[in-house]
Amino acid sequence: MTQTTVDPKETQKIHIGNLAASATEADVRALFSAHGEVASYERPMDKETKQPSGWAFVEMAQADAAKAIEAVNGQLLSDQPLAVSEARPRS
Repeated sequence: MTQTTVDPKETQKIHIGNLAASATEADVRALFSAHGEVASYERPMDKETKQPSGWAFVEMAQADAAKAIEAVNGQLLSDQPLAVSEARPRS
């Protein structure tokens, strides 16, 4: 996970679903950074296949997160439409 300078107390975590295996951190950051600074990126590996999972998280300043979600949701990345939403808290 890569960190930047946004105060963690003022960030919102965003879930990115339907992410192609070929999509890179740089690809995702480029899409979201058009709407504000990306504070962090996290993409777990699939436990069975050891390949990148089909989803990831980015954190952005709260002020930028809502507009980023609206702008990026449904955009194509690696020929797949992204499903972008506010991340739900872990239960």
